[in-house]
Amino acid sequence: MFNFSAKSILAGAVVALASTTAQADDITLRGASMFDEEHAFTKTLRYFEERVAANYDGDVSFDLRLNGELGVESDYVTYLNQGVAVDYTILAPSNMAVFSESIPLMDMPFLFRDLDHWDAVLSSNVLQPLEDELREAAGIVIVGYHGGGVRNLASAAPITNMDDLAGHRMRVMGAPIQAQTFSAVGAAPSAIAYNEVYNAIQTGVIAGFENEAASIQNLKFYEVAPHISLTQHTITVRPIVMSAATFDNLPADLQEAIMTAGAEAGSFGRALESGQDGEKLQQMIDAGQITVHDFDGREQMLELVGPVQDAYAEELGATELLEAIRGM
Repeated sequence: MFNFSAKSILAGAVVALASTTAQADDITLRGASMFDEEHAFTKTLRYFEERVAANYDGDVSFDLRLNGELGVESDYVTYLNQGVAVDYTILAPSNMAVFSESIPLMDMPFLFRDLDHWDAVLSSNVLQPLEDELREAAGIVIVGYHGGGVRNLASAAPITNMDDLAGHRMRVMGAPIQAQTFSAVGAAPSAIAYNEVYNAIQTGVIAGFENEAASIQNLKFYEVAPHISLTQHTITVRPIVMSAATFDNLPADLQEAIMTAGAEAGSFGRALESGQDGEKLQQMIDAGQITVHDFDGREQMLELVGPVQDAYAEELGATELLEAIRGM
């Protein structure tokens, strides 16, 4: 995460304010993606841009920076919070936990039974309490929900059962619930910056991590972690977000266009990523880049993880929300 001086933050805020409170025909919104044009995140952000323009009668332009030019997701969270450099992007909830400890609940491992359950939750307003908390605590507005990638274990050596998983040194995202979950099933998780994962596996600092097929393929993680274990522990939830500092300074009709476009882009992105997930996994298999292993012990993992989820929700005062999600 970058450190900003008070002077640089103020200067950036002035630039941000100027760029988003200018006349309607002079509005430029700045976006960020860690990936290239072929990744589902980027395609969804492009669709979001198209739908904003289609839903808005004024002139608005977009400056979307790709391939991690503006850093990694933890950097984007800082920018969004401070109202500098990035106005819109797609984020993993766990990367926003630094401001909102409840937000990772929407992306907990083993939260969703299947894709139908996942889509029902994201198509409803059940997550509104988390959205409200994020806006208040972080100054980040959720305008839609992308996601749909199924996350599995990727490792340097095969992980096929609970014995193999015991003591497995793996990278997890920074939210405490991620480490708590994988500790409960016997692994040895640690939070490592995403842009350090490749080298950490290559040098033996960790032996693997967990991710969806699109990112494993796009960032060539298969070069250091060619073994994929089908734990299918998470169906991803990836909010499409905007900086509240930017959003609140936009004309009301543009705000409305953005919220409409966010819902449209979320629906587009969920269908895209959930449909591509198996295809990308098969592409890597066919190219000889990965070896896929069934995992024996997923039911045992579910039994071990349930109490961790319950305790986490109770600590946050979110037991009712967790039960609402489970009951959909």
